[in-house]
Amino acid sequence: MDATSAVPSDAIVFDDLRKTYEALEGSIEALGPLSFGIRKGEFVSVLGPSGCGKSTLMLVAAGLDDATSGAVIIDGRPIKRAFTDLGIVFQDHALLEWRTILQNVMLHSDLRKIPAKELLPRAMDLLKKVGLEGFENRYPFELSGGMRQRAAICRALVHAPPFLFFDEPFGALDALTREQMRVDLEKLWLDRRQTVLFITHGIAEAVALSDRVVVMTSRPGRVERIIDIDLPRPRSSAVLASPEFVGYCATIKDIFSATGILKD
Repeated sequence: MDATSAVPSDAIVFDDLRKTYEALEGSIEALGPLSFGIRKGEFVSVLGPSGCGKSTLMLVAAGLDDATSGAVIIDGRPIKRAFTDLGIVFQDHALLEWRTILQNVMLHSDLRKIPAKELLPRAMDLLKKVGLEGFENRYPFELSGGMRQRAAICRALVHAPPFLFFDEPFGALDALTREQMRVDLEKLWLDRRQTVLFITHGIAEAVALSDRVVVMTSRPGRVERIIDIDLPRPRSSAVLASPEFVGYCATIKDIFSATGILKD
């Protein structure tokens, strides 16, 4: 079984997955075929150029879009409809403007009928961990972009889901805020070790966060290579300045250069 294949024990399995869209000019192959797996408690980034089907992959995995063929299997169950046993964060924070930050984080109390007294301590603890203590009663428009995205991550985590999906959650943030968000996310993940699918087009971001990086081709997106990231955690600034980290980034850049995605 090669490096791009899944094994039966994987928590998430992408099995010969394909996605084709019908357009006026004909069929557009967006994704696949591709097969790979994500182990329980593993942080896996899917890294590729814009338009290669990364977000489509996540939407199909979440049951928010249908595959043309193939399957996504999570915990042994083929995904046929919206998969709810997860937390999901998009590039846009998607906070409800008429609810306070705490009310947004507590949204799962309404959606999942979880008693508020059960969620409130978790919500307050998460907000404290990401530096939003004292902002619980503010509204989204009163916060910076990074603060809103921290709140969105808290909302995704508050009901303690075993799976987390991220679709370029730091894409709209400035470089310093992105780095702080990366640090915050790794700390939160290390607390519980959920199974993570993280979509990104940032090479350094993928290496800094991940146990493995799935490197994608241009459209239709296929798996070019899967790279194991053997770096100590937490990934401190010293780790990110190490020759090993630089080497992983260089390897991925070489792959993109060899496939014509990056050009000199």
